[in-house]
Amino acid sequence: MQHAIKIAAGIIDKLPKDKSPETTEKKEPFIHPVAISGGLEEATIKFIIRAFSTEGLVALEDELRKLVSSEVARYNKCSFTFEVQEQYRNMKDMLDTCPHVVDYAMEAIARAGVTPVLSSIRGGTDGSRLSYMGLPCPNIFAGEHAFHSKQEWVSVQDMERAVDTIIHLCKIWEEKS
Repeated sequence: MQHAIKIAAGIIDKLPKDKSPETTEKKEPFIHPVAISGGLEEATIKFIIRAFSTEGLVALEDELRKLVSSEVARYNKCSFTFEVQEQYRNMKDMLDTCPHVVDYAMEAIARAGVTPVLSSIRGGTDGSRLSYMGLPCPNIFAGEHAFHSKQEWVSVQDMERAVDTIIHLCKIWEEKS
């Protein structure tokens, strides 16, 4: 008997420890198992793969595919399928084609009385999807702190600055149209 759950556990155990969300930060890429289901005969593992470049994504996909293939090859009666579904890419590629969009956002933030800071974040699904659909869309702060943690929070004052930023952004687009 070759148990699918045990094979799946072996795959997860062999994931590179230095490429997980717990051990990476900023622009470091990662492979993150987010769901596992199955039984004796079949198991499914779902992953999120993140990198700041298309080349980095492809490299991680290849690394994961080889890891899975190597682990499954230890079992002579088993096989696997490996499917990749694109979730989102780095919006910077799209924003670089129209830098005025970021310039307007920076100006709006400054007009709202906040010191603008350009930085990369490990998120931005909506902005990325919109950018690749033809609407360049940088992430603009909403006042949040401690992203994706149990301590995530936002203050009313920061939310007010975010609203002021959006109002100024609308005015800037109207002024420069």
